[in-house]
Amino acid sequence: MRKILIVDDEPRTREGVRKVLESWSAGRYAIRTASSGVEALEWLKENEASLLVTDIRMPEIGGLDLIEKVSAMPHPPVAIIISGHPEFDYAQRALQFGVVEYLLKPLDKTKLVQAVERALKREEELTRIERMGKLVDTKLMETVHQDKVYSPPVQQAIEFVDEHLQEHLTLREIAEHLHMNASYFSVLFKEQLGLTFTEYLTRRRVQRAKEILSGTRLSIAEIAEKVGYQTDKYFVKVFRSIEGVSPGQYRKSVSHLEQTIQ
Repeated sequence: MRKILIVDDEPRTREGVRKVLESWSAGRYAIRTASSGVEALEWLKENEASLLVTDIRMPEIGGLDLIEKVSAMPHPPVAIIISGHPEFDYAQRALQFGVVEYLLKPLDKTKLVQAVERALKREEELTRIERMGKLVDTKLMETVHQDKVYSPPVQQAIEFVDEHLQEHLTLREIAEHLHMNASYFSVLFKEQLGLTFTEYLTRRRVQRAKEILSGTRLSIAEIAEKVGYQTDKYFVKVFRSIEGVSPGQYRKSVSHLEQTIQ
């Protein structure tokens, strides 16, 4: 269940916001509270929140300092600031940290709920963007986003690779399939894509593996076989060399993002 964390050192405000959001949520979100920035930070070390609603002025750690600290976390929440004063400097700094809303006390219940809905919609958009970033190999995107610039042999090679990723593929075999000299094909491929054939094949296989990891519960060994690797051990080594994490770790990160979208 997605969580909303309310942080305010004033019990009346803290509990008032909690009651409004629990009524609005109707069980869709877990509403949590903290009485200080210090307490909120401790909670966020062990938990993740989709939304942080925080007072701006609190002892020890104020709202903006709290937001700055959580922004360095792997999955920082979006934030709403509440304040008893319409201070321009605070509002300006809040915008720099990507704060979605700046609400003034006394809080209007309708405006509070509207702000929360906008903030959660923003969090979903950011999560989708993050998930797409994890799925896409930007280097591959740079090479294949304009198919029309490739000569027919190179375009045919790209299509052949995509259709036969599960099979054993070599540059020489592709060249023979295209009735081309292997050395000439190698130079032509690198010249047009900016990647050697082997680099392209490896990245394309890892990209396909990422798609399977994010969309199925197949084992790592099964996925390795589907993208053309004879052993899962070598597949894991190649995957880690490109993504910086193991296939299992990648799957967990993407699964987390999927679970946060409703």
